[in-house]
Amino acid sequence: MTTHFRPTRSGPTHFRLAAPPVSGVLRPRQLAVCLGLLGAVLLLFCWGLAVGDIPLPLGDVVAALTGTADPGTALVVREFRLPRALVGLLAGLAFGMSGAIFQTMTRNPLASPDLIGITQGAGTAVVAGLVLGFGTGLGTQTLGLLGALATALLVHALAWRRGTTGYRIVLVGVGVSWVCASVTDYLLARGGRFQAQAALGWLVGNLNGRDWAHVAPLAWASAVLIPAALLLARHLRILQLGDDVATGLGTPVQRVRLGLMFTGVGLVAFATAAAGPVAFVALAAPQIAQRLARTAWPPLVASALTGALVVLAADLAARRLLADVELPVGVVTGVLGAPFLLWLLARANRSGQGG
Repeated sequence: MTTHFRPTRSGPTHFRLAAPPVSGVLRPRQLAVCLGLLGAVLLLFCWGLAVGDIPLPLGDVVAALTGTADPGTALVVREFRLPRALVGLLAGLAFGMSGAIFQTMTRNPLASPDLIGITQGAGTAVVAGLVLGFGTGLGTQTLGLLGALATALLVHALAWRRGTTGYRIVLVGVGVSWVCASVTDYLLARGGRFQAQAALGWLVGNLNGRDWAHVAPLAWASAVLIPAALLLARHLRILQLGDDVATGLGTPVQRVRLGLMFTGVGLVAFATAAAGPVAFVALAAPQIAQRLARTAWPPLVASALTGALVVLAADLAARRLLADVELPVGVVTGVLGAPFLLWLLARANRSGQGG
């Protein structure tokens, strides 16, 4: 096997393998950012497992995860705390990567699943099932998944005019988002007090009470959709050049955009079904990762790791912020994400992108 490296002035290094015939670009800063984020995610993951009614040292947590702890510690960590931590980790990865896909595909930093109707569609489906009673046998996970997928199909159909563009997807998505929010408000007003409380507990984004039944679908979906997103990443960067240039370079623009859209929708749909619509993670994580890596687009892996870091940190803060109350994780991300959205809007307006 022969390896050729060719450094460039700007820092990235081009490499080419003779066998197998693979070539690519190695970006040292982006790699360092990913490694740093991975270390922070693992630390917060273990820290979250150590926090609870029975505080545990980090050493005992690691021992429980590796199978060398005593039975009592292993039971607390593996059965009671690990499912919650895994849902937070996987949902954060999915939200961050999905947000990076949508923002890069549409060339708009405000185009996240939070703002173009995907998570609102999932919320409307769940609330409708709880209030109208038809979701008793399906559960919130299935309803949320179906709602997100149906909303994505609606947005794509309404944005289609001999093809779709990122601009039309954003405009149509914002309109569909408001429609879904209005329907959700109507259903909450119509439902009884118990039904409204159950729906609100899910709508805000919550990791409380998560078990292995929530982990399994999200883990399987992540195992399929995250590699698919990484395989489509090279087309994602070409789409940034515009549809005409991408077509001239031989990219099947509409097929690639459809594949990217449904990959991103699948990620956010399964994450929302498991954890609820955790606000602003898909919006903020790609922008934070882009600034850390100093790239022209939100890098997928760094965005996913940033999303996981945000969700795990917000969940830890929600559990420790008030002594006797465990806040939903979406409350913390909403408080932190709203100022970030205002900053993005102000920045876009200053740069002439805000309309």
